[in-house]
Amino acid sequence: MASSLVSRRIYRKCLQQGRCVIQGRHIKTYVNKRWTQPNLRRVSWTHPRLFHASRVVFGDIEQFNLSDIGEGIREVHIKEWFVNVGDHVNQFDSICEVQSDKASVTITSRYDGYIRRLYYDVDDVALVGKPLVDIELTSGSSSSSSEPVDHSDSTSSDEEYVHGQKVKGQNVLATPAVRRLAIENKIDLRDVPATGKEGRVLKEDILSYIKEKEAPKAPKPAEKAAPTPTKAPSPTKPSPLPPPPAPRETIPIGKDHTEVIKGIRKAMVKTMTAAAHIPTFGYNDEVDMTRLVELRADIKKVTEQNEVRFSYMPIVVKAVSLALTEFPILNSIVDADCENITYKAAHNIGIAMDTPEGLVVPSVKNAQSLSIYEIAVELNRLQSLGVAGKLTNSDLSGGTFSLSNIGVIGGTYARPVILPPEVAIGALGKLQTLPRFDDNGNVVRKQIMCVSWSADHRIIEGATMARFSNLWKSYLENPGLMLLYMR
Repeated sequence: MASSLVSRRIYRKCLQQGRCVIQGRHIKTYVNKRWTQPNLRRVSWTHPRLFHASRVVFGDIEQFNLSDIGEGIREVHIKEWFVNVGDHVNQFDSICEVQSDKASVTITSRYDGYIRRLYYDVDDVALVGKPLVDIELTSGSSSSSSEPVDHSDSTSSDEEYVHGQKVKGQNVLATPAVRRLAIENKIDLRDVPATGKEGRVLKEDILSYIKEKEAPKAPKPAEKAAPTPTKAPSPTKPSPLPPPPAPRETIPIGKDHTEVIKGIRKAMVKTMTAAAHIPTFGYNDEVDMTRLVELRADIKKVTEQNEVRFSYMPIVVKAVSLALTEFPILNSIVDADCENITYKAAHNIGIAMDTPEGLVVPSVKNAQSLSIYEIAVELNRLQSLGVAGKLTNSDLSGGTFSLSNIGVIGGTYARPVILPPEVAIGALGKLQTLPRFDDNGNVVRKQIMCVSWSADHRIIEGATMARFSNLWKSYLENPGLMLLYMR
């Protein structure tokens, strides 16, 4: 690659002649039937083989710094590069994905040009405000340009050849990494619903498209096969064994292993260290979920038609929001020294999720204004992003009250840790079929779920927590009551 120190006019003339030699540290080129040595500045070549006649772009080198991504984050880990040195990028193209101690963020380009340098490798720590990449600007490119420019390859057709394979969708806006993902999965980019700016296809769009294609279609009512009678299980038949645990990365026996605490786990260190200074009290109870189990069975048939997974959590979240309306102090936050309390108008209910990146707590925003179905849709979205490690800072911030559903893994009671600056959190145990006495003294089967509450005892009294729990419990045990108070 030629140095930008060389005169543009002379260098282009060298390319046109096709005859260049290097003498010392200057160019001599054959022009007008004789060798000339223009008055050039020094260049960095040392061997004639380094000269080639491929396309060269002359432009200013712009140092692209890692901008502030909010929430007081000062450093991030490079999770994945979407570009290599020499790749062309347009404005809004994805450059890399970084992992902070709060969320995963995709960094996009502000310029049109060619990548000339990557300052970090994958897994390196990048500092906010420091250089991330160098971009050689193409003609007319500017960071303040307000008009989006389509720099897709200029071809007369809608096809391109990649590694000898014809690929459709060249006129679709997408990064090289997204195109490569589409090629590997034999996907036409034009078939993928785009959610990016200016109709750009994102990596998440490809993954969602693949997931939808692989998901089994629910049969139509007319196509459902007649139910076949099932035999009663033999009394001597042993209960099925639980499924084996998912395989995890193993460490060779006899060797110590040390790694840097980073990403989500680093955020847990900070949060739990702050939580250790909060004087906490616990309150436990059990909830009769028998009526709710029957209600969910009916609702689930409707939501499955729209491919929405429906668990008990959307109803639990809505019941929490209704109860918070009567006890607003539980939906408050306090400052570090607990000198000021802020009553939050929005019910942003955080849901603890176990993801490959670690424990994260995204929140359902404004639950007080959402229907149970809308809450279910939002929980589906957050769960999908959590599994893919794509939760944003907006998803993970702003929580006012949290829930932890330990029952999906196992256990009945827990001691949940408050997430400052919040003042309360609840943990839901697993649903169990247990014997209980009815009003007539008869033993009956009941669906029982245990709940564990933790509250900041500096501002929350035990009586307040108990009354809140009783109200929330009444909504779950009598779902019809929720209809009277839902807006």
